[in-house]
Amino acid sequence: MKILKVDHVGIAVNNLDEALKFYTEILGIKCVGTEVVEDQKVRVAFLPCGDSELELLESTTPDGPVAKFIEKNGEGIQHIALKVENIEEALAYLKEKGVRLIDEKPRYGAGGARIAFLHPKATRGVLLEISERK
Repeated sequence: MKILKVDHVGIAVNNLDEALKFYTEILGIKCVGTEVVEDQKVRVAFLPCGDSELELLESTTPDGPVAKFIEKNGEGIQHIALKVENIEEALAYLKEKGVRLIDEKPRYGAGGARIAFLHPKATRGVLLEISERK
């Protein structure tokens, strides 16, 4: 498995428009777009920072994973995504090593990336996403 870089940090927020004001107006980070990912029940804003980016995540439904995260933990870092060279090879390697996975097969995430999540119990409490972008 080859990890290329930290792809992005996902930050759960209650209100995307309010959160964007802080990141764009105060920190001066440019938002390059937003997207709704229906099957993840989330609206995402993309804020590139150098070679990586921040993704602000607002739940679109009260039962979405981001809403549940905020209910349990409050707003904040929800996941860290690592860009891999080949997601199928990475998943096969992790399965071989006995790593507990949330996704056994890649699915499509924000920005058209192919993604899969590792279970936080396998990663010392961090929700890790592996991501492949072409």
